Amino acid sequence: MKKAIAITLLGLAVLVGPVVWQFLNFDPKTVPTSGLPWQIETLPGGESRVFDLTLGKSTLTDARARFGPEMELAIVATPTEAGNVEGYYEALTLGFVAGKMIITADLPQDVIEGMRERAPKTEYMQSTTRKATLAEADRALALAAPIRGIAFIPSAQLDEAVILERFGQPAERIRIGENLEHFLYPAKGLDVVLDSKGRELFQYVAPARFDALRAPLRH
Repeated sequence: MKKAIAITLLGLAVLVGPVVWQFLNFDPKTVPTSGLPWQIETLPGGESRVFDLTLGKSTLTDARARFGPEMELAIVATPTEAGNVEGYYEALTLGFVAGKMIITADLPQDVIEGMRERAPKTEYMQSTTRKATLAEADRALALAAPIRGIAFIPSAQLDEAVILERFGQPAERIRIGENLEHFLYPAKGLDVVLDSKGRELFQYVAPARFDALRAPLRH
């Protein structure tokens, strides 16, 4: 999932949005009981619930009902990959937190390959990354698929103090290069990516699938 999200993020424009105080200073009486990025419920079966969606069980249709019909649905891939079916929201407001969201469908690679072959339109996002529009007949299948993961890119520029305040101490921290640091919360199925040169990224998977999110960081 992380690789697919990274590919998608290459095509995103620079974000301009609310300032960081939205993550810290607010009236507790107005805070919703669910639906905010740090409100993650872990479930007995190894799943988790975030943004009022259960990863691995809720579908893209459920996400569309939750966030609205503006979801852009497409296959995002490099030339050497089948890619992933993703639902993309350019702008969402979750309580008092604004940002962009990418929702990845859990579909077999052979199914995605067939969807790519039937796509009526394919365009380049940046470099060799391609976005394929789904054929109308494939949209229903994509929307019925369970959610494998969610990525949220907040509009606010965050720092380490805000991440620790909102999500707590991570089980592990991994620095990638000079600018990126991953705050890993396996029990929550969460990877928070702090970017000193760009926007932060929250990646959510079911805790039972966290190893797949963690594995690329070992190299």
